[in-house]
Amino acid sequence: MKKKILIPLIVVILALVGGLAYLFLNLQEQKQANADMQELARLDKQEMENEYERFALQYSEMKTKINNDSIIEQLTQEQMRTQQLLEELKKTKAEDAREITRLKKELATVRAVLRDYVMQIDSLNRQNERLRAENTQVKNELAVRNTQIEGLSTEKASLSEKVAIAAQLDATNIQLTALRKPGKAAKKIADCKTMQVSFTITRNVTAANGNRTVYVRIQNPGGNTLNGGGTFNYENRSLQYTMKKNIEYTGEETSLTLYWDVSQMLEAGDYRVSIFVDGNMIGSSKFSFN
Repeated sequence: MKKKILIPLIVVILALVGGLAYLFLNLQEQKQANADMQELARLDKQEMENEYERFALQYSEMKTKINNDSIIEQLTQEQMRTQQLLEELKKTKAEDAREITRLKKELATVRAVLRDYVMQIDSLNRQNERLRAENTQVKNELAVRNTQIEGLSTEKASLSEKVAIAAQLDATNIQLTALRKPGKAAKKIADCKTMQVSFTITRNVTAANGNRTVYVRIQNPGGNTLNGGGTFNYENRSLQYTMKKNIEYTGEETSLTLYWDVSQMLEAGDYRVSIFVDGNMIGSSKFSFN
């Protein structure tokens, strides 16, 4: 009779011990996951702070490259705004998701405004060698900062793999060729009849499959877009594109080639090709032509 009672009792005790062990292990896993999420949030906030600091430094650099009082005043205002946002970010806790999201959107706006000023100033000072020399020193300082940010980004990327996988497309092997006639490159840009742009959209199995519109934007040495007759939306504003193509993306590597018939006089100098898909700039490169 005692054995009949003792054996079920032992079974029950062993089951309870096993259940407690399982709950303990599950709790430890949850704690580790929470710790990973908190560390990722901290790294994300630190990276945003580094970007704000880098942009503020770039505003200081640009003010040394021009003599236009009106633009200097505009740059000063944007620099003060950037520094104010940086101070707000430093006072914000990494766990405050709503405020971090707001400041991340502000960072995207600062980035877009800064990009426009960079294009304007580069166009105005293209022939000024003295200011280019000064710019080299500042770029070296930025390179040190960028190296620090890249190291932080690598650490963040390692943790990000536990939380989410980025699905944004990426364009590589961007090439811009000036053609005199089909299959024949022009020796001088003045002889160009057709601009050929080729690139590869890399493999990304996490990206959603389906139809995509690829916009290609070619800017001449003056910073103006070679006219293609249309516009698209990018970061809450409308940009002109040179040409576009509709594709069906399957997640695999996709190579594309587009052609633009020259309809205006082209000048020698640096041309920039930028590629956009899904409202994102997925690749950009600069090319020089004589």
